[in-house]
Amino acid sequence: MNPIESDSKTKHASSSESSDSDSPVGLVSQGNQLFEPPPPTSSQTSGLDRWLMRTMLVKAGNPEIEVVLWDGSVVSTASSPTSVRVHIRNRSTLYKLLFDPSLYFGDGYSLGTIEVEGGLVAFNEAIDQCTHQHDTEGFYRDRFRRCVSWLKRNTIDAARKNIHHHYDIGNDFYQLWLDEQLAYTCAYFPEPDVSLEAAQIAKMDHVCRKVGLKPGDSVVEAGCGWGALALHMAKHYGVNVRAFNISREQLAYARERAKREGLDKQVEFVEDDWRNITGSYDSFVSVGMLEHVGLKNYEELGRVIAGCQRPDGRGLIHSIGCNSPRMLDSWTTKRIFPGAHVPSLSEFMRIFEPQKFSVLDVENIRLHYARTLEHWLERYEQNLDQVRDMFDETFIRTWRLYLSASIAAFRAGSLQLFQVVFTNGANNEIPWTRAGLYQDRQSGSVEG
Repeated sequence: MNPIESDSKTKHASSSESSDSDSPVGLVSQGNQLFEPPPPTSSQTSGLDRWLMRTMLVKAGNPEIEVVLWDGSVVSTASSPTSVRVHIRNRSTLYKLLFDPSLYFGDGYSLGTIEVEGGLVAFNEAIDQCTHQHDTEGFYRDRFRRCVSWLKRNTIDAARKNIHHHYDIGNDFYQLWLDEQLAYTCAYFPEPDVSLEAAQIAKMDHVCRKVGLKPGDSVVEAGCGWGALALHMAKHYGVNVRAFNISREQLAYARERAKREGLDKQVEFVEDDWRNITGSYDSFVSVGMLEHVGLKNYEELGRVIAGCQRPDGRGLIHSIGCNSPRMLDSWTTKRIFPGAHVPSLSEFMRIFEPQKFSVLDVENIRLHYARTLEHWLERYEQNLDQVRDMFDETFIRTWRLYLSASIAAFRAGSLQLFQVVFTNGANNEIPWTRAGLYQDRQSGSVEG
């Protein structure tokens, strides 16, 4: 996805003349700003069509769904009647699914050759619950994709291009459905019914307490988004922050906000890659960046942290993860987050073990991310008219699927959200208990 032009009211449609990398969603669309799903084909399904569809469902673990083919034929391996149905409009879409179910389901939904009845979240949750429990590595071509991924290098230039693809599509777009501070990472809900705004503040406090911030500390943040956490640390904990990011749109927003709030002397926003971090700091913090680092670069990240964090400092890495090493699905890595990898805890250790860091605390808050995404999707749907002023219907459906599928993945347990706290192995200046994590913060105060 390319950044929208400075006139945010210009609608961006995918063009049939655009390549994958040029199109806003990386798809060859209808070449029309008005979304007109192709009609179902009039041909009858064959016994082979129905057998192939049934075989796919079996290999996916027999999810509790029904598939309605283009002539009305219903195929299902569900153990009981279900209200979740997938409508496949033509034979070519079915055959593409055989080649790569994740990629071509996502593309088919985005382009309207696939429709879902009964809710996108419910459909994705039904799929995830099965694929999470069954060995689908061969079915999803994970071995082949892992080999291809290993050949790619997540260089600084590649990282910049990948970040540009997702994050530089216009701040106005993200302001429609994120919280007031544009925190685009998992919130922390002390109670399930608190507001998204309150939960994002609670997340930032949770992070600050985990690394033990006190007035006068220096902090380096790798991947700062729109600057919410860096500014929160400076304002409420009295620390000085250097925050690194390679998204120009995010940095422009963060710098303007820092200046507006009088925090530009405490917070420096640096347009650079994490690999170029220099200096010495009391704390290293990274929230939502590790997914973009690339597994092959984990040891280098550990060396960067060891080179910049003081011996008695604490660090925290907050990242989407998984329970065992796996590939992120092909649609997400191609259309939404190019170059992304979600690590297992064993893969996390490639950062810490070579530097002999001590892991102090690991917390999994995946259900908090499901709740965060529910808020985002609700706000996204409430603001579709404004989104349509910016993008075409293919883009709208792509992002609806991305948010819905993410909710399902965290609910089903196929994705996790890890916060890992670490320090130098010889550091004894560490908390005796976790009690300090749950003390109320007085709003607007500087804490010790």
